[in-house]
Amino acid sequence: MADTTSEKKQRGIQSVEVGGRLLQALARQREPLGLTELAGEAQLSSAQAHTYLVSLTRLGLVKRDALTGNYEPGPLSLRLGLMHIEQQPVYRIAAPYAAALAERIGLSVAICVAGVQGPAIVRYERSGSPLHVNLHIGTVMSLEATSTGRVFCAFCPPEQVAEMARNQAHSGDPTPARGRAAKGLASAEWSKRFDEIRARGIERGIDAPSPGISSLSVPVFDGEQRMQLALTAIGSSGSIDVEWDGAVARQLLETSRRITEAVVTRT
Repeated sequence: MADTTSEKKQRGIQSVEVGGRLLQALARQREPLGLTELAGEAQLSSAQAHTYLVSLTRLGLVKRDALTGNYEPGPLSLRLGLMHIEQQPVYRIAAPYAAALAERIGLSVAICVAGVQGPAIVRYERSGSPLHVNLHIGTVMSLEATSTGRVFCAFCPPEQVAEMARNQAHSGDPTPARGRAAKGLASAEWSKRFDEIRARGIERGIDAPSPGISSLSVPVFDGEQRMQLALTAIGSSGSIDVEWDGAVARQLLETSRRITEAVVTRT
């Protein structure tokens, strides 16, 4: 008899798949959920969902906010997401360029990609003097208040920007990187500003969103001119040259161009 094993449905662990429904519900809703709401989304009773959430929390796949009681993706989910990003061709090409750039200009350099809540740091190369600002892998940048966020607004599709803006507006996190509600980004005033960013190909933030910290950010594209990630140079306001035609701006733009060329060559 011919071997039909590959055609048969493979056996799995039902309890693991049930727990996966809770993770899928979180991913689908894209915001923290309370127990009752999360259970309803996963089509489970609250008591059953709670039992699974205890185990998922212990594993770090979800975490529970101590103040609101809502559940959201945990640190293991973040690490798995970052692992997925690290396998993407554009990121793998950009990473060594970012490290070399940080060493060359003596400033910290962040690689950011678009996430559900907004642009998120997925690699952070520290260089130069320590910065008194809480930036790390996983930090989500404000669309409105940061140079990185405004670059994504200028170069990403409007519907993607609108979704990130809605999620940031509903965020309960009061930190500057995430908490500023991105309101009115479709206004004529913001539209003009984004046109200027597209014309320059670079954006800057001076003493914002943190006093004493400034930055310059540029987009990186693929062969079809779709923005894939942003490179952001960050330093103390007294040490970083934020002039549009300054040394840091030129180095950022050149590095972006070289990454894009490498992406095109390898695809």
